[in-house]
Amino acid sequence: MEDSEKKAPSVIDRYFTRWYRTDLKGKVCEDHCILQHSNRICVITLAESHPILQNGRKIKNINYQISDGCSRLNNKVSGKSKRGGQFLTEFSPLCRITCTDEQEYTIFSCIRGRLLEVNEAILNKPDLLLEKPSTEGYVAVILPKFEESKSITEGLLTREQYEEVLMKRNQQEEPC
Repeated sequence: MEDSEKKAPSVIDRYFTRWYRTDLKGKVCEDHCILQHSNRICVITLAESHPILQNGRKIKNINYQISDGCSRLNNKVSGKSKRGGQFLTEFSPLCRITCTDEQEYTIFSCIRGRLLEVNEAILNKPDLLLEKPSTEGYVAVILPKFEESKSITEGLLTREQYEEVLMKRNQQEEPC
């Protein structure tokens, strides 16, 4: 392929760094992807290897109601410093996704920070999560504390490290 025929990088590849969290809370293959923008905003998505995106699964329900007293849909932020956003730790649940085979998956924030928004579009059109997980099918947007923005990537995997994990899984007798 000649240079003139090369495809330009997508907005995601151009402005975001991909980080990964694998086997979240000990659940094998339940991998999450964190897209970190240069302005430190992070978009939480499903990693390509997540079971929801495998084997032609269909989504039955997405629920941002975490507990009786906590719905991520009630998150309201205001002002330049995004006051009022729910504070999350790396293991704070963002939503629960139920597939048509009744398998339920909890999607976690993966990083500490303030919840800026959840993607309400996937409530009306859950297939966005399957078709475009890195763009319109994102789960939530989180703003890490400024003083923690450099350290939030500690414990996360780079794209290369993530691909090594996937290769090791594929070499095992029972991959995801």
